[in-house]
Amino acid sequence: MKKKIVDHDYSLTEVGGESKKGLFSMFVIMLGFTFFSASMWTGGTLGAGLSSAEFILAVLAGNLILGGYTGALAFIGAKTGLSTHLLARYSFGEKGSYLGSALLALTQIGWFGVGVAMFAIPVNRVTGIDTTLLIYVSGLLMTATAFFGIKAVTILSAIAVPSIAVLGGVSVFGAVDHIGGIGSLMAVKPMDNIGLIAGVSMCIGSFISGGTLTADFARFSKDKKTGVMSAVVAFFIGNSLMFLFGAVGAKVFNTSDISEVMFKQGLIIPAIIVLGFNIWTTNDNALYSSGLGFSNIFNMNKSKIVVVNGILGTIFAMALYNNFVGWLAMLNTLLPSIGGVILADYFFVKKGNYDTIKDAKFQTVNWIAIASWGAGVLAAKFIPGIAPLNSVVATMAIYTIAMKASAKEKTVKEVTA
Repeated sequence: MKKKIVDHDYSLTEVGGESKKGLFSMFVIMLGFTFFSASMWTGGTLGAGLSSAEFILAVLAGNLILGGYTGALAFIGAKTGLSTHLLARYSFGEKGSYLGSALLALTQIGWFGVGVAMFAIPVNRVTGIDTTLLIYVSGLLMTATAFFGIKAVTILSAIAVPSIAVLGGVSVFGAVDHIGGIGSLMAVKPMDNIGLIAGVSMCIGSFISGGTLTADFARFSKDKKTGVMSAVVAFFIGNSLMFLFGAVGAKVFNTSDISEVMFKQGLIIPAIIVLGFNIWTTNDNALYSSGLGFSNIFNMNKSKIVVVNGILGTIFAMALYNNFVGWLAMLNTLLPSIGGVILADYFFVKKGNYDTIKDAKFQTVNWIAIASWGAGVLAAKFIPGIAPLNSVVATMAIYTIAMKASAKEKTVKEVTA
């Protein structure tokens, strides 16, 4: 008799009660997700382009909006126990959900490759170890934690999060002391002010693509409160710390990467530890989510898909590192409206009444959802203001109005028939 394969990561079902996690575990997972080196780059740009007061306002406003977006998605994920990709079936339709899954999964594979290169290049520079060897070894290790699933992700995050916070904090205090104290740091003027609105938009855009996948992790929360709290607080603390690390480095040492700052401070080993953990915690989450995305499309468990995705991301790491930024900017206009459709469908159209995944009857493709997603993309590109916020708000409004109008029209036809 063939042994039944148990999917402990619930690729195609809701999370079982025995796998639910409490606040501490979920908080650690979400913090590990938000500790992201690319956010330090954004923090460096904000620090160099805004006054200290504007920087604080931009980070608070941006993380408030981002926290609201991810908190709402966490609520849905925690209540239903479903991943982002399975939730998309309720609004986009079973095959319509493949659009979002493909975009989100490809983005995360890209981020994985970029992250591997972001680790290998600076480590090669200070140690002389071959870059290709560093890429393959680190890619293998990062793929392994994603392969072993949410338990490995939790253990890694529990080790990495305090390490990054403590060592990064030591470096920042050293940088502040180097420039002459808080007063001197606050007095640094931006060379070319980018403006508060642009700063808020950059803050949101730095992680909204990853934030759209919040349900992939929040679904393991033991209840809705745990899911929402862990997501919102983690995004505030994690994102804010990354922005702060990047901003201080940019103001004091003219670099937004905390590892580069630590190299300049002579903290070589701590720098490698911080850089490795920082990228690893985000990369295993990225690969994990990419596996769930392709699981939805190909209707299979994520484990083997994760291995393939990790190999692809590792092989093309340098190419992705050199060419991914422009593509990622485009994807950041494509992804927020996916979350907008999911939020509108759950809260305003279905009002929280979803059948279980095994009992639900899905449309093949909901063209209203596809059109609303497209409208959100256009809103991000052409409406002035904060592009990611414009995308989510426009998508939610258009989807809700169109779905209710369609339901009303269907009711009228049934009555007159």
